[in-house]
Amino acid sequence: MNSSQDHVLIVDDDREIRSLLADYLTKQGLRCTTAANGREMKDALERHQVDLIVLDIMMPGEDGLTLCRNLRGSEHRHAATPVLMLTARGDDMDRILGLEMGADDYLAKPFVPRELLARVRAVLRRTRALPPNLDTGEAQDVREYRFSGWRLDTVARHLIAPDGMVVPLSGAEYRLLCVFLSHPQRVLSRDQLMELTRGREADVFDRSIDLMVSRVRQRLNENARDPSIIKTVRNGGYVLASTVDTVP
Repeated sequence: MNSSQDHVLIVDDDREIRSLLADYLTKQGLRCTTAANGREMKDALERHQVDLIVLDIMMPGEDGLTLCRNLRGSEHRHAATPVLMLTARGDDMDRILGLEMGADDYLAKPFVPRELLARVRAVLRRTRALPPNLDTGEAQDVREYRFSGWRLDTVARHLIAPDGMVVPLSGAEYRLLCVFLSHPQRVLSRDQLMELTRGREADVFDRSIDLMVSRVRQRLNENARDPSIIKTVRNGGYVLASTVDTVP
């Protein structure tokens, strides 16, 4: 899809920043709408089909974290719209909270507009890399996945080894394994895996998908040189090669 068709909503209480970003992104071929607060953001979302929201965290009234959380938790037609959060502070806690609320990426002020443009395009590219029939794998009707002697308990979020030992997983590792188990024997690209595990853990943005896959393989006691469960597909991504059974 041509970037000229992409519509970005910029939400920031600083009029100068809104104008600067809108002018720059417009010159780069993007369509821009601006909003000064949560009320104007909601009005804009009702009037327009928006492809991405640039949302400032520090705003009077409803802040960016609250707006992002409400957007993700609603039945709004824009609930799945990508969100890139901005903050004047380089505070790691703000960053982590933003991602936990459902943001797709995070950029600390001050920044150069070209960096924002690169982030916007990267998030849009990841989002559009997903075929419509892919999901995050955290199916509500699956209590347990069984594969190659292993079990993943989705209620307790425990990985259970063939010998019955419980293997601890981080949140990012659990989500990545869920994605593979819900799409067995299907090649998933790195962009698809990035998007499917997005928005809930800082690790997704700090580390490459390759490292995350390596960590999950370690939990599964995989041979790094010749893995049998999660295989690498040259120039394609990764595939979970096992047969998967589900317990509702």
